Amino acid sequence: MGSDTEQESRKRDSGLPEVEFKRDLESTNEKLPYPKSVFFIVVNEFCERFSYYGMKAVLVLYLVNVLQYSEDVSTVIYHVFSFLCYFTPLLGAMLADSFLGKFKTIFYLSVVYASGNVLLSLAATPALFLPPIPFSMLGLGLIALGTGGIKPCVAAFGGDQFVLPQQTVQLASFFSFFYMSINAGSLISTAITPIIRSDVQCFGQDQCYSLAFAIPAALMIVALLVFLAGKPLYREVKPSGNVVVKLVKCVAHAISRKRNTSQSRTHWLDHADDDYDIRFIEDVKIVLRILYLYLPIPVFWALFDQQGSRWTLQATRMDGVVGSYTIKPDQVQVINPALILIFIPLFDNAIYPLLGKCRLIKKPLQRLIVGGILAGIAFIISGVLELELEKTYPNKLTTTQANLNFVNTLPCDITVNFNGNDEEIAQNMARIFEAVEAKTYKLTIKAPKCTGTEFQQGEFEITPKKQQYEIDETPEVKTGGGFTYLITFDIANKIQLAYSQRSDDREKPKEGTPKVRFILAGEFFEKLSPKKTYISLFNDDGRDDYDYVFDVIDTNRTSGSGNIGHTTDTQEVEPLPYEATLVFGGSESSGDTIRVPLKSFETQLGASYVVTISKNGTYTADFKLEEEVKKPENYNLQLITITKESSIHMAWLLPQYIVLTAAEIMFSITGLEFSYSQAPVSMKSVMQSAWLLTVAFGNLIVVIIALIPLFDEQSKEFFLFAGLMFVDMMWFAYMAWRYVPAKLEDPSKKKENE
Repeated sequence: MGSDTEQESRKRDSGLPEVEFKRDLESTNEKLPYPKSVFFIVVNEFCERFSYYGMKAVLVLYLVNVLQYSEDVSTVIYHVFSFLCYFTPLLGAMLADSFLGKFKTIFYLSVVYASGNVLLSLAATPALFLPPIPFSMLGLGLIALGTGGIKPCVAAFGGDQFVLPQQTVQLASFFSFFYMSINAGSLISTAITPIIRSDVQCFGQDQCYSLAFAIPAALMIVALLVFLAGKPLYREVKPSGNVVVKLVKCVAHAISRKRNTSQSRTHWLDHADDDYDIRFIEDVKIVLRILYLYLPIPVFWALFDQQGSRWTLQATRMDGVVGSYTIKPDQVQVINPALILIFIPLFDNAIYPLLGKCRLIKKPLQRLIVGGILAGIAFIISGVLELELEKTYPNKLTTTQANLNFVNTLPCDITVNFNGNDEEIAQNMARIFEAVEAKTYKLTIKAPKCTGTEFQQGEFEITPKKQQYEIDETPEVKTGGGFTYLITFDIANKIQLAYSQRSDDREKPKEGTPKVRFILAGEFFEKLSPKKTYISLFNDDGRDDYDYVFDVIDTNRTSGSGNIGHTTDTQEVEPLPYEATLVFGGSESSGDTIRVPLKSFETQLGASYVVTISKNGTYTADFKLEEEVKKPENYNLQLITITKESSIHMAWLLPQYIVLTAAEIMFSITGLEFSYSQAPVSMKSVMQSAWLLTVAFGNLIVVIIALIPLFDEQSKEFFLFAGLMFVDMMWFAYMAWRYVPAKLEDPSKKKENE
């Protein structure tokens, strides 16, 4: 785009016919070699984009899983960071054009940029014991200042390496390579960084955010060194003043003079003609008309930039299994840059020519409107998908409610009378009573279907606890709200009820990996040593083994039951089939440790489970505990689903990504082309700065909506953004209808006519 405009202006200024102008360019291009310095600039851009997009790909999950912010707060932080990344280019442009020049601005701010990356990586390293929140926020602030500050300078600095008009054709090829380096860096890093985060274990943790941030930091340091290595070859242009600053001063001067004079002028900007020449004033008028058209544009970016926040969080609640590989939630962001590389030639060579033949969507403003509508449609698709996902989410509870999960471990079907209602619970099955108010209930359990043994009826009083609110060091507020009761029996075959005071983990796993905890209950285990009892999980290929240690401290005894339920912590495990082994007794070295293989089970993505272990079968008269505990057939293992698995596959994200990427092609690229074609040559940099500001303010819209608790369901927020986009495009269509294309002609005649 920039090269075509430059060539047109050179052709216009030269006064040569078109054929002679092209012949002149071809002859001069043969005389000047391609500048070697641009190699360092292109490599620098690749490394910088790898660093930026690699870090940003895992950022929202880092905020949720490591810093323990809620999804709403994480969304706010993510988009505030994006806002700063697109607001600070104004500062970088002013520094480069008015004070430091492009080379020094890029170098100094790259140092700031790399420092922020290193600081973020150190903050994510548990072994250093740094306060993670303040160090992470400081690191993100430095990254935003660095990446935003160099954003308007790098491409322009690359353009400075060419001699114009002699190297106009070579300049065009440079911008093509430059754009390819951006897409290559973002595509590769968005695919690789989530794998490093998820599949590498470090510092005793299943995931390694420190390394996921360290690699982008290393790439940014490489980018800085490569850029510095090209210093002897660079062609540097001295700073000559920033046109954005000049434009702002012109507008301010015109407003000031208009207020202080009664003289009537054709246009209010004409009041600035005492300090500014008429050509510049006319250029400012054209720019302000285009900037007026920019007012609705931030809404598009409010939708588009949620790929890295809301859509990534949506992916954590979906199934990513493809064969033997599991797609990471943050990896889905790679769809957009991959589709961009496919869609650009597709639109240029097929879709736009076809629409042109049909006399449809030929004008730039028409394409912008269609692009905005497509973005709204993409969010309708995401909202419909979210409605389906919400069916797999845990039910919502008030602060005085709880879910009660009764697990039947008896060797027959039973009848439970709870809150005056009879409920059948099949053998080895569970029944969850949802949204039970916190008060005392009478529970009666009958087992008339058990044959061979007469179970005595059990009557109990239970009082579900209110949800316990625990404020962590972060603003995140966690709630309990679910409790599992095991219906079991003692050695006299009397029905017992046991439960752990530790609540069930009902929340969807934040990264999609399933959650599992174990409960051990029944008089069968009374003589075991809970402090030395644990469960070991193994899978067939030897990957991802886990140990669960039973805790005797966090347990309780129901009134009159004489029974204890021992529990473990909840752990996130890989979605695999597992063989479970119960280990109890002394130490391995003493040789008196007992290992009992139990039934295998399989976990699914997005689910939360409670695994209960109880006595299988009834007690006999010759029962001897010391011998029977060693027999696997005496154990009953049940996998109870507390929260449903993520049954909807991530492939269903493709439609919304395809539509949004098509919207980006029609909206973003067309918008830049329109702005450059309508703006005067002297105002091209103003248009670039203004376009980046629309991205910044789009992220600010997301921040504002996320901070206002409008909806409990994410689907409603998606529909809100879609509706906002449609209304915004109606406004933009009206503005486009009234817009008169700029006539870029010499305004000197106007001075003569006044």
